[in-house]
Amino acid sequence: MNILVLGGGGREHALAWAIKQNPKCDRLIVAPGNAGIAQIAECADLNAENGALVVRFCEENAVDFVVIGPEAPLAAGVADALRAAGIACFGPSAAAARLEASKAFTKEICDAVGAPTAGWARFDTAAEARAYITDKGLPLVIKADGLAAGKGVIIPETLDEALDAIKAMFGGNFDAAGSTVVIEEFMTGEEASFFVLVDGETCLPIGTAQDHKRVGDGDTGPNTGGMGAYSPAPVLTEALQEQAMAQIIRPMMAEMARRGMPFQGVLYAGLMIDNGQARLVEYNVRYGDPECQVLMMRLGAQALDLMLACAEGRLAGCKVNWADDHALCVVMAAKGYPGAYKKGAEIRGLELLPADSRNMVFHAGTRLDQGRVVANGGRVLNVTARGDSLQEAQTRAYAMVDAIDWPEGFCRRDIGWRAL
Repeated sequence: MNILVLGGGGREHALAWAIKQNPKCDRLIVAPGNAGIAQIAECADLNAENGALVVRFCEENAVDFVVIGPEAPLAAGVADALRAAGIACFGPSAAAARLEASKAFTKEICDAVGAPTAGWARFDTAAEARAYITDKGLPLVIKADGLAAGKGVIIPETLDEALDAIKAMFGGNFDAAGSTVVIEEFMTGEEASFFVLVDGETCLPIGTAQDHKRVGDGDTGPNTGGMGAYSPAPVLTEALQEQAMAQIIRPMMAEMARRGMPFQGVLYAGLMIDNGQARLVEYNVRYGDPECQVLMMRLGAQALDLMLACAEGRLAGCKVNWADDHALCVVMAAKGYPGAYKKGAEIRGLELLPADSRNMVFHAGTRLDQGRVVANGGRVLNVTARGDSLQEAQTRAYAMVDAIDWPEGFCRRDIGWRAL
């Protein structure tokens, strides 16, 4: 098969790495890719958010299957354009992608089926939101309704911080994503990620993970797109997974189908676990980043078979084969992230590191500059390792981190601390 992966980050490097191991893959193209992806696949300069261009590219290159990595092409309807052209693809329609593209839409589906989630309210003006916050008081969670690259969630510690967040969102700091704001009850407990493939009817769990959102050790500092992750997440027990399937995932997917927008792709459910019960925090409609890296490390070549079955409506006959192992990913970011940071610093030593089924450095924000790998983003490298225990995976990952020569980068030193 000729396979196209859309995207250019660490998630897409991990997807390409897993797909490449499957003998069904003859030719692998990633658009736009990055310096690490270029070592294992062809990279193409293609606007991944333009459905017509993606379809034309697929026809010109005899592409059989498209895996859509990031959320923006999904929200833009690229999956719809591919399906209309008869090209198999992994990723939901624009209508179904609203489960990520609109926090309020997801809450409405929750309410329709009685799925456990935080209490919430929606606001279209800053004045209404300010009045609500002043009346309710803290703690609260403030979310830009639309897509904000993982940065549209603010958990204010003071009333002034909360009011500043409202001002920033309605003031355009998150572009159109903040034109509507959702304010939620603050849920206590432990958060974990649950990944489920859905082919429109069948829902197949494919793994759990836990990520670290805050920039500093001990979960301190501002929220980021994710500073590390590990899989499996011990807090998501078999019983909790079944409760989430029975009370949240299956009813909501049935409601989506009833509304004429069946979901087809991967559902990433952020769950808050407290007092032995799981409540939905939010959905993403694609693999998380960096959770994808630890999932792909553990799934390997079968990831392609599962995604193909999902795209072709064959999940009812599938099962996931898990090794009894663990994977852990440490994100190396440019100093200053998630605020202002510099690009262009050279990263040395990567060629000396192992690259196999137990040790991989996935590139997130890199590019090649005259043969040198240089930093080209905020989150730059995803140093990922597998082990028979989480402790072993952590030790392997940090050994690789310490061998990378990049003074302009930093990472958290406590990834996996909750489970360890």
